[in-house]
Amino acid sequence: MRGDGDGWVVDPDGSRYWGRNGAAGLLLRAPLSDGSTGILLQHRAVWSHQGGTWGLPGGARDSHESAIDTAIREADEEAGIGDSALRVVAALVTHQAPSGWTYTTVIAEVDQPVDTVANFESAELRWVREDDISELPLHPGFENAWPMLQERINALDPRS
Repeated sequence: MRGDGDGWVVDPDGSRYWGRNGAAGLLLRAPLSDGSTGILLQHRAVWSHQGGTWGLPGGARDSHESAIDTAIREADEEAGIGDSALRVVAALVTHQAPSGWTYTTVIAEVDQPVDTVANFESAELRWVREDDISELPLHPGFENAWPMLQERINALDPRS
Protein backbone atom coordinates (compact mmCIF):
# COMPACT_ATOMS: atom_id res chain seq x y z
CA MET A 1 0.00 0.00 0.00
CA ARG A 2 1.37 3.40 -0.97
CA GLY A 3 1.45 6.08 1.69
CA ASP A 4 1.00 9.80 1.22
CA GLY A 5 4.75 10.26 1.78
CA ASP A 6 5.78 8.27 -1.28
CA GLY A 7 7.36 10.48 -3.91
CA TRP A 8 10.51 12.41 -4.71
CA VAL A 9 11.66 15.75 -3.38
CA VAL A 10 14.03 17.52 -5.76
CA ASP A 11 16.40 20.23 -4.54
CA PRO A 12 17.37 23.20 -6.73
CA ASP A 13 20.70 21.51 -7.52
CA GLY A 14 18.87 18.44 -8.86
CA SER A 15 19.52 16.20 -5.84
CA ARG A 16 16.62 13.79 -5.33
CA TYR A 17 15.36 12.44 -2.02
CA TRP A 18 12.67 9.82 -1.49
CA GLY A 19 9.82 10.80 0.81
CA ARG A 20 7.66 13.89 0.45
CA ASN A 21 7.61 14.33 4.23
CA GLY A 22 11.18 13.18 4.78
CA ALA A 23 12.35 9.67 5.51
CA ALA A 24 13.59 7.56 8.40
CA GLY A 25 15.55 4.37 8.95
CA LEU A 26 16.16 1.95 11.79
CA LEU A 27 19.64 1.28 13.13
CA LEU A 28 18.89 -1.91 15.08
CA ARG A 29 21.64 -3.14 17.41
CA ALA A 30 22.02 -6.54 19.11
CA PRO A 31 24.76 -8.42 20.95
CA LEU A 32 26.37 -11.10 18.78
CA SER A 33 27.59 -14.51 19.92
CA ASP A 34 31.25 -13.41 19.69
CA GLY A 35 30.68 -10.63 22.26
CA SER A 36 30.60 -7.82 19.71
CA THR A 37 27.59 -5.72 18.78
CA GLY A 38 25.89 -6.14 15.44
CA ILE A 39 23.73 -3.85 13.35
CA LEU A 40 21.06 -5.07 10.97
CA LEU A 41 22.00 -3.87 7.49
CA GLN A 42 20.13 -4.05 4.21
CA HIS A 43 21.91 -4.70 0.92
CA ARG A 44 19.74 -2.57 -1.33
CA ALA A 45 18.25 -4.16 -4.45
CA VAL A 46 20.14 -3.05 -7.58
CA TRP A 47 17.04 -1.45 -9.11
CA SER A 48 16.52 0.87 -6.12
CA HIS A 49 17.95 4.36 -5.59
CA GLN A 50 21.64 3.84 -4.70
CA GLY A 51 21.09 0.13 -5.35
CA GLY A 52 23.87 -2.31 -4.56
CA THR A 53 24.93 -0.41 -1.45
CA TRP A 54 24.44 -1.31 2.20
CA GLY A 55 22.32 0.80 4.49
CA LEU A 56 19.53 0.74 7.02
CA PRO A 57 16.00 -0.49 6.44
CA GLY A 58 13.94 2.65 6.03
CA GLY A 59 11.90 4.81 3.76
CA ALA A 60 9.35 7.55 3.21
CA ARG A 61 7.58 9.17 6.13
CA ASP A 62 3.81 9.55 5.85
CA SER A 63 2.24 12.83 6.98
CA HIS A 64 0.65 11.30 10.08
CA GLU A 65 3.78 9.45 11.27
CA SER A 66 6.62 10.31 13.61
CA ALA A 67 10.13 9.46 12.45
CA ILE A 68 10.20 6.63 15.01
CA ASP A 69 6.93 5.16 13.70
CA THR A 70 8.25 5.42 10.13
CA ALA A 71 11.54 3.69 10.92
CA ILE A 72 9.83 0.80 12.69
CA ARG A 73 7.16 0.39 9.98
CA GLU A 74 9.73 0.46 7.19
CA ALA A 75 12.02 -2.01 8.98
CA ASP A 76 9.09 -4.36 9.36
CA GLU A 77 8.15 -3.98 5.66
CA GLU A 78 11.72 -4.43 4.40
CA ALA A 79 13.17 -6.83 6.96
CA GLY A 80 10.16 -8.53 8.53
CA ILE A 81 11.16 -7.68 12.09
CA GLY A 82 7.52 -7.91 13.16
CA ASP A 83 6.75 -7.03 16.73
CA SER A 84 10.28 -7.58 17.99
CA ALA A 85 10.78 -6.29 21.51
CA LEU A 86 12.98 -3.42 20.41
CA ARG A 87 13.86 -0.48 22.62
CA VAL A 88 14.26 2.90 20.94
CA VAL A 89 17.20 4.72 22.52
CA ALA A 90 17.70 7.73 20.23
CA ALA A 91 16.52 9.48 17.08
CA LEU A 92 18.84 11.79 15.16
CA VAL A 93 18.38 13.85 12.02
CA THR A 94 21.38 12.59 10.06
CA HIS A 95 20.74 14.53 6.85
CA GLN A 96 18.98 17.78 6.05
CA ALA A 97 18.73 18.94 2.46
CA PRO A 98 18.48 22.59 1.36
CA SER A 99 14.78 21.97 0.57
CA GLY A 100 14.17 21.09 4.23
CA TRP A 101 13.91 17.35 3.51
CA THR A 102 15.30 15.31 6.41
CA TYR A 103 16.40 11.76 7.08
CA THR A 104 16.12 10.61 10.69
CA THR A 105 18.05 7.61 11.96
CA VAL A 106 16.32 5.84 14.84
CA ILE A 107 18.67 3.82 17.05
CA ALA A 108 17.07 0.84 18.76
CA GLU A 109 18.25 -2.28 20.56
CA VAL A 110 17.11 -5.86 20.91
CA ASP A 111 18.42 -8.52 23.31
CA GLN A 112 19.51 -10.81 20.47
CA PRO A 113 19.56 -10.69 16.68
CA VAL A 114 16.02 -11.09 15.39
CA ASP A 115 15.12 -13.26 12.44
CA THR A 116 14.55 -11.30 9.26
CA VAL A 117 12.67 -11.78 6.02
CA ALA A 118 13.79 -9.67 3.08
CA ASN A 119 11.24 -8.08 0.78
CA PHE A 120 11.79 -7.12 -2.87
CA GLU A 121 13.73 -3.98 -1.87
CA SER A 122 16.55 -6.05 -0.35
CA ALA A 123 19.16 -8.18 -2.04
CA GLU A 124 20.18 -9.37 1.42
CA LEU A 125 19.79 -8.60 5.12
CA ARG A 126 22.72 -9.21 7.44
CA TRP A 127 23.77 -8.64 11.03
CA VAL A 128 27.14 -6.91 10.68
CA ARG A 129 29.64 -6.25 13.47
CA GLU A 130 29.77 -2.51 14.18
CA ASP A 131 33.54 -2.56 13.66
CA ASP A 132 33.11 -4.06 10.16
CA ILE A 133 30.50 -1.67 8.77
CA SER A 134 32.99 0.68 7.10
CA GLU A 135 34.38 -2.23 5.06
CA LEU A 136 31.14 -2.54 3.05
CA PRO A 137 30.11 -0.38 0.07
CA LEU A 138 27.72 1.86 2.01
CA HIS A 139 24.81 3.96 0.82
CA PRO A 140 26.32 7.48 0.56
CA GLY A 141 23.89 8.97 3.10
CA PHE A 142 24.61 6.21 5.61
CA GLU A 143 28.35 6.46 4.97
CA ASN A 144 28.27 10.21 5.69
CA ALA A 145 26.17 9.71 8.83
CA TRP A 146 28.11 6.72 10.21
CA PRO A 147 30.76 8.75 12.15
CA MET A 148 28.02 10.81 13.85
CA LEU A 149 26.06 7.66 14.60
CA GLN A 150 29.14 5.99 16.10
CA GLU A 151 29.62 8.99 18.40
CA ARG A 152 26.01 8.75 19.55
CA ILE A 153 26.26 4.99 20.05
CA ASN A 154 29.43 5.45 22.11
CA ALA A 155 27.70 8.08 24.25
CA LEU A 156 24.79 5.68 24.84
CA ASP A 157 27.00 2.64 25.39
CA PRO A 158 30.56 3.78 26.20
CA ARG A 159 33.23 1.19 25.59
CA SER A 160 35.58 0.47 28.48
